[in-house]
Amino acid sequence: MPTNLTVILNDRPGELARLGELTGEAGVNIAGLAAFTGDGKGVIHVLVADGDAARCRRALEDGGMGIADERPVLVINIEDRPGTLGELTRQLADANVNIDLAYTAFGGVKVVIATEDFENATAALEGPSASRLDEVAGARSIWDQPA
Repeated sequence: MPTNLTVILNDRPGELARLGELTGEAGVNIAGLAAFTGDGKGVIHVLVADGDAARCRRALEDGGMGIADERPVLVINIEDRPGTLGELTRQLADANVNIDLAYTAFGGVKVVIATEDFENATAALEGPSASRLDEVAGARSIWDQPA
C-alpha cells in the first residue's frame, strides 16, 4: 500500500531541494508531495510506494530530517472535471469515514487520502469507483492485482 511520510524541515532555502536529493540518492521515487510552512518549520508530506518507505525514512533521518508520521494512504484516480473531489469525499463522508489528510499526487489526477478507517473507506469506494484506487508503484487498481 502507498505510504505517506510527514517530514519536518527548517523553513529555509534549499531544504526541499535537499529532501529531493536525499531521496534521489537513496533510489526512492516520490510519487506525490505537499509542502506547507509555519512558525519557522516546513511540513512536507511525501508519497512513496510501500517498498520504498523504510529506505526513504532512513535517508531522510540520516540527513537530519525529522519524520513526524508514517502511515498507509489510499491513492485514488479521479476525473479532471468540476465536482469530482466533492463526489469522492461525499462517498467517504456517507460511509462515516473521517479524512485526516488529503493532497494530490503526480501522474494524472490523483487524490491521496489518509484515514484511520481503511475498511470503510475502501468499501465506500468499491463498485464502479474501485478502478480509481491506485497503487503508486504500478499505477494499477488494487483490485486488478494477481491473487
